[in-house]
Amino acid sequence: MTEEIIIAGFGGQGVLSLGQILCYSGVEENKEVSWMPSYGPEMRGGTANCIVILSDEPVSSPIFSKFDTVIALNQPSLDKFESAVKTGGLLLYDSTNIVHPPKRTDIKIIGIEASQTAAEMKNTKILNMIVLGAFIKLKPILNIDNVLKGLKKVLPERYHHLIPLNEEAIKKGMELVEKVEA
Repeated sequence: MTEEIIIAGFGGQGVLSLGQILCYSGVEENKEVSWMPSYGPEMRGGTANCIVILSDEPVSSPIFSKFDTVIALNQPSLDKFESAVKTGGLLLYDSTNIVHPPKRTDIKIIGIEASQTAAEMKNTKILNMIVLGAFIKLKPILNIDNVLKGLKKVLPERYHHLIPLNEEAIKKGMELVEKVEA
């Protein structure tokens, strides 16, 4: 099993930490992992993306032009990376602020209202955890217990009191996918 993923959005949406959590979760499952971040010079609001590879085999190169999964958290990222999904792959996106939805017919497209749900849960910083829950529901390549272990490693200890909220957000993302697919 090898899963090549790109996660993209604005800085401050938790793009890089989402990728790190996936990687630490993969390490917990003895998978080979690669995490390659890319971001603009801005602290928040600039572009950010990261490439994550989870594999049962050694990872030879962290650079790809086509991905099994694209996770897009805003319109510019959706516009830029929709064409980078391999045929038969997955495009998961936050549909809350999308004006021009994806148009491809050769891939699985799932839009969830992650930003809106995070706002309803009264914490916009959990957007990435909602998306993480949706991803692991759609592609159950990681055990939820290991995802929570990965979260504990990425989240600074001073924020560990927020782990229950993050776990709730992951479960909410899983529920959103069930509603979309129903």
